[in-house]
Amino acid sequence: MQAEVIAIGSELLLGQIVDTNSAVIARHFASIGLNLFYKTTVGDNLARTAAVIRQALDRSDVVLTTGGIGPTADDITREAVAAATGRELVFSEELLRQIEVYFASRGFQLSPSNRRQAYLPSGAIAVENPVGTAPAFIVEEKEKTLITLPGVPREMEYLLVSRALPYLRDRYGIRGEIRMRILKCVGLGESRIGERLANLMEQGANPTVGTLAHLGQVDVRIAAKAADAEEASRLIAPIEAEIRKLLGEAVFGADSDTLEDEIGWRLAAMATRVALVEVGTAGAATERLAASIPTRFAGSMVMSHVNSEGPLRLDAGRDATPLGRAQALALAAMKWAGVDVGAASYVEAVPESSPPVARAAVAVAVRGRLSGHEHTLGGDPASQRIRAATLLLDEIRRALPARS
Repeated sequence: MQAEVIAIGSELLLGQIVDTNSAVIARHFASIGLNLFYKTTVGDNLARTAAVIRQALDRSDVVLTTGGIGPTADDITREAVAAATGRELVFSEELLRQIEVYFASRGFQLSPSNRRQAYLPSGAIAVENPVGTAPAFIVEEKEKTLITLPGVPREMEYLLVSRALPYLRDRYGIRGEIRMRILKCVGLGESRIGERLANLMEQGANPTVGTLAHLGQVDVRIAAKAADAEEASRLIAPIEAEIRKLLGEAVFGADSDTLEDEIGWRLAAMATRVALVEVGTAGAATERLAASIPTRFAGSMVMSHVNSEGPLRLDAGRDATPLGRAQALALAAMKWAGVDVGAASYVEAVPESSPPVARAAVAVAVRGRLSGHEHTLGGDPASQRIRAATLLLDEIRRALPARS
């Protein structure tokens, strides 16, 4: 079986809002083992939307639309579904009553335009929407299914989980589960990780293994399809163990784990805090630590550059290299804040480099013991700052004792 998602709304094509609904639907379809083959975005145009729906029904078993079922004139999804399936729109007194109850329960007066939401294509299965005013509906086209949901993300996901997915499971006898495990990695690029995991990624078996690169971080996805979640987890376990063995300390966590959380756990085990000095990163690491582990963060100094003046002075000879400067600043941060762990980043642009290149040094002092590394970063200055901040956080993680 294959599925397709159609996101409807001119605001999506104009870039006024980002289509998060399609991503949410994709994750939920994957969780029940329903293969999503196509995602289409179309504006609020009746003819084009109807054409997209016809095409989707020709090539996919399950088609889910989101958006365009509100009360205004540009909400044309009902009409488009009716046109695409050769049905008339019919008025439902029961749906109108549900909408009236929703408004009355919140102390609002029903607008005449809301009556439009009580029309459905003939033969459609109405889906009550207890969290909004737009009733959803399901159209069965022979062996195919067309599900129409609201565009408001909160309403869409509620109806998807509580109504649409159970309906699809029941109609098509879907019993499988797809579970994913995401391993978070720092310190190795996507190509290096791909080389180490090549055999696992190329085998094409169940579970499957893939990668997704972010700025300064790579996620390794393990996806298993099984009869239930427990069996999927059993399939994932040995693959995860093999990946962790191949990637070693580059794996810092899984699923929703963050570098900041891991640093917080390790600092808590030492009963201490960390202080930062950031030069050339605009406080990117400070922002992440202050937001995630405030009780383990002692504070920071954020500067665009450091010279021989001011509270943090560098020796022009001894601290001539970026790494030497970062290590001196890490020691200064530790002493300035009166904590056991100080860390610093020192980022400077390479003059006249084309394309732009920066030298980034990150260093950590743990009770006076120094560590650190230098890196060359490409890309625009904003991405360089993000990558340098991630490298700094990873340097802190590696310098602290691992959790037992």
